[in-house]
Amino acid sequence: MEQPSRLEQQLAFIKELDQLKLIQRKSFVSRTRRLETSAEHSWPVALMGWVLFEHAAPGGVQMDRVVRMLLVHDVVEIDAGDTLLYAEEEAHAAQRQREGEAATRLFGLLPEPQSSEFRSLWEEFEARETPDAKFAAAIDRLQPLLQNYMTEGAAWRRHGITVSDVYEKNRHIAEGSPVLWAAAVELIELSIKRCYLKHEI
Repeated sequence: MEQPSRLEQQLAFIKELDQLKLIQRKSFVSRTRRLETSAEHSWPVALMGWVLFEHAAPGGVQMDRVVRMLLVHDVVEIDAGDTLLYAEEEAHAAQRQREGEAATRLFGLLPEPQSSEFRSLWEEFEARETPDAKFAAAIDRLQPLLQNYMTEGAAWRRHGITVSDVYEKNRHIAEGSPVLWAAAVELIELSIKRCYLKHEI
């Protein structure tokens, strides 16, 4: 049986990407009460990485790698779905297992060296150890904070999220950008003042 060409492999991967439009996340589209899809998250978060790049923590962060990382980081949700950031650790452990299997299947659709490159970028993002990954992760956490602020805390209220939850799960923004963490703290504190977010539910 004849092996698929590089183009056929690439098109097979691209066809799978369309499924991101069907994966519901836990955040609402700004100024609405409609849950966003993973596809709707991926484009603006990648653009945020470009727009806010000047605020990355010092350490040789490369914008092109950050943007590529943000574009690829949620592809695994095609198979694995989305898990609430504030879910219990058991749920996140199960999610990591599903995502690893999804990465093998989905990035495996691509020809080499693209397959290895995409998998490597995804793994780097997940590990959050390099300057590029730390900044990409900071952007990925800042975006839902902005959405919650613009929807008057809709997702926070829906899932019973408290101030301490938000600080605990988002403080690593500071690793990628102290400037963006300061902005995030301002958003959180303003959300408290406007009763979008409470200390106790």
